[in-house]
Amino acid sequence: MSDASADAVADLAARLEIARDATPRTSSAPAPPARECIHRLLDPGSFVEVGTLATSDRLADAATTPGDGKIGGHGRINGRPVTVVADDARIKRASTATVAAAKVHRLYEQAERAGNPFIYLGQTGGARIPDTLGARGHSRMDPMTYMSRRNRAIPLVSAIIGESFGGSSLVSALSDLTVQLRGSCLAVTSPLVIAEATGEEPTFDELGGVDVHAKRTGQIDIAADTLDELSIAVRKFLEFLPSNSWSTRVCETEHPPLDRDERLRHVVPGNLRSPYDVRRLLDLLIDDADFLELRPGVGAGVVTGLAAINGHSVGVVASQPLRTAGALTPQGCDKIVRLLCTCDAFGVPVVILQDTPGFMVGTNVEHERMLFKAMMLHQAVALASVPILTVIIRKSYGLATACLGGAGMGTDSIFAWPGAQIGFMDPQVAARVLNRRELDAMDPGERDRATREHAEALSQDNSIYAAAALMRVDEIIDPADTRAILGGRLHDLSNGRSTGRRSVLATWPNSW
Repeated sequence: MSDASADAVADLAARLEIARDATPRTSSAPAPPARECIHRLLDPGSFVEVGTLATSDRLADAATTPGDGKIGGHGRINGRPVTVVADDARIKRASTATVAAAKVHRLYEQAERAGNPFIYLGQTGGARIPDTLGARGHSRMDPMTYMSRRNRAIPLVSAIIGESFGGSSLVSALSDLTVQLRGSCLAVTSPLVIAEATGEEPTFDELGGVDVHAKRTGQIDIAADTLDELSIAVRKFLEFLPSNSWSTRVCETEHPPLDRDERLRHVVPGNLRSPYDVRRLLDLLIDDADFLELRPGVGAGVVTGLAAINGHSVGVVASQPLRTAGALTPQGCDKIVRLLCTCDAFGVPVVILQDTPGFMVGTNVEHERMLFKAMMLHQAVALASVPILTVIIRKSYGLATACLGGAGMGTDSIFAWPGAQIGFMDPQVAARVLNRRELDAMDPGERDRATREHAEALSQDNSIYAAAALMRVDEIIDPADTRAILGGRLHDLSNGRSTGRRSVLATWPNSW
């Protein structure tokens, strides 16, 4: 190597060392360092950086903005290639300007062309001022149209690790999975801007803390108390999906046919009104009781998440009788639609366990757009192209029967347990509605007796055997055989989408 070449290499090494120096420069980082988060997430030694020597295009800031506040590149998770970008809060609070936006865009473009999942670790202060002020600065900013047009070609994952406003918070609303670290804040804009604009002075936790989004807004899928929990959640989510929408997740090993499991007969109470935790049932149905639950704090009448049955990845939708008796609420509908869109885009079959009295009724849910949410769910199930397997566990009433993969919705298989009920509404409710005038004229004791008699008569009409006789149920099965039957059907359907149609749900928005 010539002296000139040696000098050039030495100069490059010095520049890279400066760019990767973890010492805070222009602000103190309120969250773990970006590089530490990247290395915790990826397989050891797999990270290859892209755009290390990027800086602000403002000459006055070039020397103090290594990477321009974003660190990104390619690596591996469980041996599979991924692309990752992390906001570097030590550089102007990871605020976004033109070069930073161009880096994110370039890395996403590389990920999509390669067919690799894209992960964003967010803690940005928002758009950088003064770079983005005025018509000239504002017009130069990338509006992230490429993400809005992505059609779920590759999995998009957001992990909020610090105070996140603008930039990464906007990406989170477009993501297939959003995980938030406790102590961070996720919002459109910061408390400072809100105070100036409205006079309101919320704390970071009040504005966009973990509990706000996990229990109220539903804008995150998983809350994590530590970085390790956050990394595990992201890694597990990607384990259940293929790397892109044009490939399939292949079982790692050959799985033998499943045996019946007698324990399944004893999890669910025979009384249709007795509550139970459907997670106990799921533990027996899925592999290794390994369930990645999504949005557990909202829409509590239904449980959604990802799992595997006999090695096959599945999306899971399960009525939760422990909460709201399993009735569907507006947020419950949102949960299901979100999962259906992700599964449909990436070719993951869906298993639905029905045990619901129908949709929640009342003034509150009507004002929360129950009608629109119910029909959004109806459309999503009707348009789904991946295999859907439905099991009616105890009861299935009203429009919820169809919205949870019942007859006439294009569902691939519909099974039911003996003793299950299917009908327009709960027999107890129907008896009171149909005989209201007659019942109102009776004394309380007589009214209760008459209601029971009417309900028992209506229950006969709701027998699952009547539905099976009309081919509205494919087969009534022994509960002990449920896991084996689902595993067998998933194996039979593992060649692809149920009808060969393209995924319409891949183009649906992530936020509604």
